Parts: sequence; structure tokens; C-alpha cells
Amino acid sequence: MNGGEGNAEAGIQRDAAVLEAARYEVKKVVVGQDHALELLLVCLLAGGHCLLEGVPGLAKTLTVQTLATVMGGDFARIQFTPDLVPSDIVGTRVYRASTEHFDVELGPIFANFVLADEINRAPAKVQSALLEVMAEGHVTLAGQTFPAPRPFLVLATQNPIESEGVYPLPEAQQDRFLMKLLIDYPSYGEELEIVRRMSGGIAQVQPLLTPGELVRLQDAAGRIYVDPAVADYAVRLVLATRRPEAFGVDGVASYIAYGASPRASLGLVVAARALALSSGRAFALPEDVAALAPDVLRHRLVLSYEALAEGLGPDELIARVLAQVPSETARPAERAVRHGR
Repeated sequence: MNGGEGNAEAGIQRDAAVLEAARYEVKKVVVGQDHALELLLVCLLAGGHCLLEGVPGLAKTLTVQTLATVMGGDFARIQFTPDLVPSDIVGTRVYRASTEHFDVELGPIFANFVLADEINRAPAKVQSALLEVMAEGHVTLAGQTFPAPRPFLVLATQNPIESEGVYPLPEAQQDRFLMKLLIDYPSYGEELEIVRRMSGGIAQVQPLLTPGELVRLQDAAGRIYVDPAVADYAVRLVLATRRPEAFGVDGVASYIAYGASPRASLGLVVAARALALSSGRAFALPEDVAALAPDVLRHRLVLSYEALAEGLGPDELIARVLAQVPSETARPAERAVRHGR
């Protein structure tokens, strides 16, 4: 290993230590939800957005607010309701009588961390306005373009147990989210710890980073080496959801009406880079892709009526794909060294 490689490796280790310290700081307030917190950090490093599904009361708001505090960014919570209009989230023009001119008032979407609470309660126009700024990274008002801040993470939540007064997200809009996380109830021990902590008051956390440092970490994640075999594995997994039989996957084709889009392949690769950085590695592994596949793919599959009739969910079908699509037995670490990473 030469001096440049040693310095790069040391830098990655320092970045991983910073991320671990941030995760530990968030855990001072948030009990449990380890998997969700890890994947939220992955989304943040990858520059992707996240859709959370879980019943009320599972600390989704608290988690995002605490993460924003620790990361040193701004936090905004938008409660989506049926009477919301696009200008409520992106902003509007306001007439100033004192100057006899119109000024632009930016909406709450211009924050580093945005919680779109119960996104499926708002009509399609509002959902589209939010997802447009998520995809484009800017808002155009009165002929002016206003860029979203960096870093920029949108966390949208939806309640799986209510169907009254909701507008389900179309598949094309769900595809804009890098991941969909399923938030479950805490265990007995975790809930007991929640009660104990609340009896003594909520702990205070300290900001450990700045938005500028987060942008640097995102850039570092983008430089993580992805071996061609790892990229090939990610693409084969996605294609196996579209044409299962062509990739030797049995027992899936009749249950998937439409497979994942190319955004899923891109999402698997960028998320694998982010996971590798948070793990202190200069290269992504096939195991990273496999670990992230359920969260990157579950909201991108359109199931057939046969799957719904038999009670099969996307996670079970993804598990079948993962079990039958082999990963390449390449050595990404060795290739990364040969490429000077």
C-alpha cells in the first residue's frame, strides 16, 4: 500500500468514525430502530429520499428531528392534509404594499431535513409538487429558480392502517424515493427503556457536524469503488424482477405485474457506496447490495392480482429473487487495490 492509498484508507476510517459517533448521539434519544437509523444515514450519504411506513407513535418525527440536530442541519415538519395546496410547501408570491412589489416567500420545503408527515393525506397536486423538488433539487417561482439546500433529505411517512381520506402514492411517484422502510413496534425491552427515559425527561443531543461537512461526506461516498461484478449483481437483481424466468428465478413471474425501474439499479449502487463508507470500507460488496435490496425494491414492484389474492407481499418475492440470483464471487477488495482505491 503506497502513501496515497494509506491516506485514503485513513480518511475513510475517520469518516466512518464520525458517522458512528453521530449514530451514537442520536441513540441517546431514540430507542431501538437501529436498522431504520442506519438506512436513514445511508439515504443521507447517497443523496436519496426515504418513505417510511408505520403506525403512529413509533418516533418517526423524533428520529428525524434528532438526526437533523446531530447533523447540524435545519429541520421542517409539514403535516399533509386534504386541504393543502402546493404553495403551502414550496412557497408563493406575496404583495408588499410598502414597496408596491411582489416578493417571493419560500415554503418550509427549503430545509436540510424535511418530514412530510402522512404524505398520502394530501391530494395529487401537492404530492407532485413535493416530489418535483425532490427530483429536480430546485423550485421555480415567479420565473426565478431557487435551489434546495444541501444536504437535502425528505422523509415522507404514511400510515398503513388507514384508508379513509387518503390519496395513495402512484407507483411513478413512489419510484422517486430511494428507499421505503417499514417501521415496526419496539421490543419489550426497548419499550421499557422508552418509558424509563421519558420518566427522566428527553436527553439533549449536540450537533456533531455541519451541512458543509455532510456535503463532503456525500462526495466521499460517491468516490467509493464499485467493482463491475457488484454493479452487475445489482443490475441482475433488478432485471430479475422484470423477467424472472430469463434469470433463472422460479415462482415469481406470475406474482409481479411490473418489475423495478432502472432507478432501482442506480439506487442499489449509490446506496451500496454509502453503506460501504459508513462501514469504513473503500469498496462496496455484493453483500451490501443484497442487504439493501428489500428497502430499495419493495416500493418499486407492482404486484399482480394473483399475489394479492394469495397474500404475498413484495418482501417475500424479493427474498425469492435474492435466493436464486447468485452474486459474482469476485474479490472487490483485491480489484479496488489494483485500481489504486
